[in-house]
Amino acid sequence: MYGFRRWLLRLFGAKIGKGVIVRPSVTIPYPWKLQIGDHSWIGDHAVLYCFAKITIGKNVVISQKSYLCAGTHDYHSPGFDIQAFPIVIEDEAWLAADVFVAPGITVGRGAVVGSRSSVFGDLPGMMVCVGSPARPIHARL
Repeated sequence: MYGFRRWLLRLFGAKIGKGVIVRPSVTIPYPWKLQIGDHSWIGDHAVLYCFAKITIGKNVVISQKSYLCAGTHDYHSPGFDIQAFPIVIEDEAWLAADVFVAPGITVGRGAVVGSRSSVFGDLPGMMVCVGSPARPIHARL
């Protein structure tokens, strides 16, 4: 059924590459703001909250229960106005289980983000990053 899911996402405006796997329990509220490159994989119960554009590169893994949140509220505003900032996950990155990615973040090419990490700042490519907030701990071998 992955082919059907790709077709359905494309029907609603998402740009979905070849061989992409989006598990049945993934939540995507605004698919027309989503782009996923070839052969990427989105795991069970992940949320791609595309309030702004979310771009996921080629050969990326977004593991189960991860949450990419491209929207927030302006707490300085009396009406808590909505703000939207794009997220970019570059080619060959891996977000392990239950990773949170905040609005406006770029995760670099080939980066690995450890389970249950929270990403509040851009992460460099080819590094293993862990923690809350996630920080690089060593180069990816």
